[in-house]
Amino acid sequence: MEQGISRRGLLKQSLGLYGGLAMAGFASSRGIAANPPSRLRLGGPVFEKVQGPEGWIAALRKLGYSAAYCPVGADASDDDVQAYEDAAREADIIIAEVGAWSNPISPDEATRKAALEKCRRQLALADRIGARCCVNIAGSRSEKWDGPDAANFTKEAFDMIVETTRSIIDAVKPTRTYFTLETMPWAYPDSADSYLQLFRAIDRKQFAVHLDPVNLVCSPQRYYGNAALIRECFEKLGPHIKSCHAKDILLEPQLTTHLNEVRPGLGGLDYAVFLKELSRFPGVPLMLEHLPNAEEYDKAAAYIRSVARGLRIYNS
Repeated sequence: MEQGISRRGLLKQSLGLYGGLAMAGFASSRGIAANPPSRLRLGGPVFEKVQGPEGWIAALRKLGYSAAYCPVGADASDDDVQAYEDAAREADIIIAEVGAWSNPISPDEATRKAALEKCRRQLALADRIGARCCVNIAGSRSEKWDGPDAANFTKEAFDMIVETTRSIIDAVKPTRTYFTLETMPWAYPDSADSYLQLFRAIDRKQFAVHLDPVNLVCSPQRYYGNAALIRECFEKLGPHIKSCHAKDILLEPQLTTHLNEVRPGLGGLDYAVFLKELSRFPGVPLMLEHLPNAEEYDKAAAYIRSVARGLRIYNS
């Protein structure tokens, strides 16, 4: 994974890795869920001020969501955590993810230690409440916690990601949830194959996948080929995807390359392919994010549901 490796060498390495992982249970996901129920588990943030689990469930139902972000913080009492988990189960709401947004590979040691503690704390919360996953980015060697840096694509950075991810999972020992790394454009995992490489190196049962296809679109080539990119991700990673993010991306007609995140429906992401692939893995939620207000979330949800209806995928 060093910068000096040739494209042909990387391809050969990736193909060899994929073949080995396929033998170990990472085989092509087609056929694993040959006839899944066509159901969309859509979710997003709740802007309405609510009181307790009943109010939270009522707000989610009003929005038409069947998936949700974790409604409590790590300092919540066991009774409160249990009450929200019970309410979600009874209402058939999936608690999709607990965020652990931080930089566990920061070049600043104090920042790195604080990030590791946050990841452990949030992973423990995810396990307590029965969320599908705890999610973070791998981090960055940049001073900005999620920023680009040449050092992000070195073997040293890869090894640090492996070490920190193992240490987080080993410290918490989750049994009901998974620790996941969100795909990114300028840090590992930045492709389906680099995610497979991390799987092999981390080698922990409770490590899984969080897929954000927009974050993988980092060039005009990937922008125009995003349907194939999405298919590749589900083909190679599908059975291990615990949650997905829903947003969109637009290639602007100005030099040099400008790729901007936009509301679903306003960009070039192939949502028909995204939802069709997602429907093969029942229970994987699709979570809206990064929009400024409730009205924008409503518009995003309406667009995604319209695409789903065209594919005979029903909203739940």
